[in-house]
Amino acid sequence: MSRHQALRPVFVALACALIAIAARGAPPKLAFNEHIQPILAENCFACHGPDSAGRKAKLRLDRFEFATAKRENSPAITPGRPEASALVERIFSTDTEEVMPPPDSHKALKPAEKELLKRWIAEGAEYQPHWSLIAPMRPAIPKIENRKSKIENPLDAFVLARLEKEKLAPAKPEEPARLLRRVTLDLTGLPPTPEEIAAFTRDSSPAAYERAVDRLLASDASAEHFARQWLDAIRYADTHGIHIDNFRSIWPYRDWVVNAFRKNLPFDQFTLEQMAGDLLPDATLEQKIASGFNRCLPTTSEGGAIAAEYEAIYAKDRVETMSTVWLGLTTGCAACHDHKFDPIAQRDFYALTAFFRNNTMPAMDGNVADTKPNLFVPAVGDRARWEALQGEIESLRAAQKARAKAADEDFAAWLVSAKSLTVPPKEFDVPLHAPLVGRLLAVAPASDARDNRDGVPASGSPTTDNSPPAFAGPYGPAKRLDGEGRSVVLGAGIPLRREESDSIGLLVRITGTPSGPLVSSLDAGERGAGWEVFLDKGKIGVRLRGGRSDFAPSGTAGTALTPGEWHHVLFTF
Repeated sequence: MSRHQALRPVFVALACALIAIAARGAPPKLAFNEHIQPILAENCFACHGPDSAGRKAKLRLDRFEFATAKRENSPAITPGRPEASALVERIFSTDTEEVMPPPDSHKALKPAEKELLKRWIAEGAEYQPHWSLIAPMRPAIPKIENRKSKIENPLDAFVLARLEKEKLAPAKPEEPARLLRRVTLDLTGLPPTPEEIAAFTRDSSPAAYERAVDRLLASDASAEHFARQWLDAIRYADTHGIHIDNFRSIWPYRDWVVNAFRKNLPFDQFTLEQMAGDLLPDATLEQKIASGFNRCLPTTSEGGAIAAEYEAIYAKDRVETMSTVWLGLTTGCAACHDHKFDPIAQRDFYALTAFFRNNTMPAMDGNVADTKPNLFVPAVGDRARWEALQGEIESLRAAQKARAKAADEDFAAWLVSAKSLTVPPKEFDVPLHAPLVGRLLAVAPASDARDNRDGVPASGSPTTDNSPPAFAGPYGPAKRLDGEGRSVVLGAGIPLRREESDSIGLLVRITGTPSGPLVSSLDAGERGAGWEVFLDKGKIGVRLRGGRSDFAPSGTAGTALTPGEWHHVLFTF
């Protein structure tokens, strides 16, 4: 958005105001907004205006179609015919029962105001919309009789024309130091430095002021100054705004606004990216950040708050902000009723909310800094490498998928050769190989256990006895569980650590559909963290236990093992 453009409405409004003042003396034709609406608003609209609750006689005088509608006797206003207009008859009446405004309203029209109403109806009773909805017309530049005053731009002509009418002389040109101070405060919010004042004072060139303005507009201070005003208007905040009001991590949007003013981003693009930057085709990171405008609103996570209610509140807030900032309309009135002055119906207001309710933001913010949906924004210096990494990650993911697909054939080939392998294979890092027979099981430190390759722990006390007797297995003797709840307890020497990847493999053969524990690292009291492999009606299951009592996830296979056959069970963590 051009910051030159940002200043332009101020000058245009000022020029229009000067024209209106200059023309007010003898207008060629009465204007509704300037001459008539103030009279009606002061004396008539309380009973015959847009407020249906206070309206009397079912008469509205604020809109043409209602004021000129047929009534029992005659319309309140008949354009071009004041003699056939009930309004003229009533305001000129001397009957206290007929005159308008009625005496008990304690309002009375001045004779000049009555004549203005009569003349306006005779001229056609032309209504106008609110002044903000009327397209501005470029006025003719006034001719200046006193040519002693210098005219450097069209605005000077309007100022001088009014000064001539008031018989006033123009003020002298401002001193350079004060002139620079004014424009610097306007464009940056900061005073000029002594060095800037000294340089500007020494520059006697006619273009010195323009150069100073260009320098100020190109500064970071100017971008931040304009961004601050914009962020105030769109209710930016670094906290949630309601309830605990915790920190909200939305500062990348603030920086985007500053950069938009710094780059002089065109206003249409400035609008589009904030409204729906994340919906643009192949949206960039910056465009996605720009749509953070839609997250700049007070949110809550208060207990007892109703989600549906707050979703409606958020949508209302977004419509009101968009209307105020971009349209210059106070649509908020239409949240409760048709707008009394602006042409916004209540139905239109809630139709607008549909644009803002098609999102995935939850009603409750969770009191966290990064309420979902959120976006990871790398530091500016890391963004080029970050984007390059995304491409590399996608390539690696594709390679992973291709390798996983090819692994099926490799695994089938391995199964054929695995029949001649010893258990465990020597090339694997096996912390513990336990045939589970005799006095071979004991708790061993992880370092000792990981060095063990022959199934005999280096130290520790036995954790299982020799009964019941061993059973012939595919690779040697195997322990037989008699179904009385006995299991193999390895103890805490075989933990699963969060930062590591481990697997537990068993060869299991069942009879019937048994249930109960098989192998466990939990102690008898199930204190502390650990794991357990169990059977549930012939189905293999795994249970984990964390350090907290509320963390004990478990899962069971979908189908039972086939009785009488050996099964290789592998649990990967």
